[in-house]
Amino acid sequence: MQTSIQHIELLDLTWILIPVGVVYGLYLRWSDDRSTIPYALVRMFGQLILIGYVLAWLFGVTSAWWVVGALGVMLTAAGIIALQPMRHAGRRLYLYAFVSIAVGGLLTLAIVVAGVLHPDRWWEPKFLIPLAGMIFANAMNALSIAAERFESERAQGNGYIPARAAAYRAALIPIINSLFAVGLVSLPGMMTGQILSGVDPLIAVRYQIMVMLMILSSAGISVAIFLTLLRQK
Repeated sequence: MQTSIQHIELLDLTWILIPVGVVYGLYLRWSDDRSTIPYALVRMFGQLILIGYVLAWLFGVTSAWWVVGALGVMLTAAGIIALQPMRHAGRRLYLYAFVSIAVGGLLTLAIVVAGVLHPDRWWEPKFLIPLAGMIFANAMNALSIAAERFESERAQGNGYIPARAAAYRAALIPIINSLFAVGLVSLPGMMTGQILSGVDPLIAVRYQIMVMLMILSSAGISVAIFLTLLRQK
């Protein structure tokens, strides 16, 4: 098969700004919010350009400590962002979020790297960083949904047990929906990227199965730990 990916010119990339402009026009008209989308776009461009340089450097490092440090930064950011929907998030809750994502995410990442991929170096950046990003990001999003739903349920006077059940179900809805939809409605990012780069679709399918299972596992474990810690609070 062809193994070279289609090169995207920067000028060609600007075409996608047309539908983005439509969305911004609707958003501005319906919400009267001028700044959120432009700010998000500027951050997205800046962060992706920066991470491109960082990854190019990380992929060439010869020390595991740099990779471990990068994972620590990712975990810290995930723990902070996860609690944005909560109105009253103190230091203890941020610690809960960090611990939950760290335990659920790192456990899943270790199993994937050691049991599934078998890289020559366990800290191989080109494997560890992208996989950790997917794992931490999905655990973060699930935890964020769970935190918001749990707070809402408790504010309505529901007890801990029914609030925990509602929050856990809500947190896993997007991931479970993606399990139902994959292959029928969507071809997810990793599978699409591999197919575009010329990888055999059957091999891409195996990688995507790995990704879907690791996302469900890390999110489910992280949210369960977080909701359990909330009972102590």
